Amino acid sequence: MILAEYISELLYRYECVIVPGFGGFITNSQPARISSYSNTFYPPTKRLTFNTHLKNNDGLLANYIASVDKMPFKSAMNFIKFEVKQWKEELAHSDVFLDKIGKLSLEDDKILFEPQKQVNYLTDSYGLGTVVSSEIKREEYKKQVEEIEEKAPILVTEPHKERPNYLKYAAIIVLGLSLLGFGGYELYKDYTFKQEVVTAKKQQKAIEQKVQQATFIISDPLPSIVIDATRTTYPFHVIAGAFRFPENADRMVKILKDEGFDSARILGINQWGLTQVSFDSFDSRYEALKALYALRKTMNEDAWLLVQDL
Repeated sequence: MILAEYISELLYRYECVIVPGFGGFITNSQPARISSYSNTFYPPTKRLTFNTHLKNNDGLLANYIASVDKMPFKSAMNFIKFEVKQWKEELAHSDVFLDKIGKLSLEDDKILFEPQKQVNYLTDSYGLGTVVSSEIKREEYKKQVEEIEEKAPILVTEPHKERPNYLKYAAIIVLGLSLLGFGGYELYKDYTFKQEVVTAKKQQKAIEQKVQQATFIISDPLPSIVIDATRTTYPFHVIAGAFRFPENADRMVKILKDEGFDSARILGINQWGLTQVSFDSFDSRYEALKALYALRKTMNEDAWLLVQDL
């Protein structure tokens, strides 16, 4: 999950979310309104703004990231600093688009913010959208009804003439002949089906006799293949953290590599669905514990040892 998604989630619950060293995103409630020009009804919403003076860390964003991704507070702060650095570098030559938040741009060394209007952070308006109502033209409809009434033709229905009785008798005779023909056809179809079943049974019996008489012989079998599967294993892993979102694990690996841990990598997903990131892996417990104690003293006091064959 990128930093913008954490901010977006917090904006549904808090009126201000501060990104340390960058600025704060603020929401202000707005009532429902109607546009008489476009006949559009807009639901209550929260107007999103950005203030570059709100840079002091209040701990809200970092604590939320740490609790969601089960990481230390210090690691969450490093993640925020890394994202802010990326934003500033991108603003130097182009606009920055934050999903579900808006667009940031730089003009005369000032950060300008344009909110994304498609997202409504007011939870009370959940499920409510804009409604466009067409203008009602009552007079025009009245005239159309009057014109239809004037032009509607009057149809005169002629009295029904009774048919002669001899036509009824002829119809009864034709129906009887049809029933006789249908019955004969059904008898013929039943006889044909029985003959096909008898023929199919004879063919099946002949095939079974041929299969029973067949003999299969495999000569000159292929030689067995022997594979040498010996390899060096590294079952002792020093873990830097476990993350709910895989993209955060990828970012942690990049941060560790930038800090000199070239062997940092993703180990996979554990039984709780978290993606694990390791500083390094070792073939002996002694070497792994020695590295673990050193890391706890200098960098990450929450690092721990995982013993698992991968």
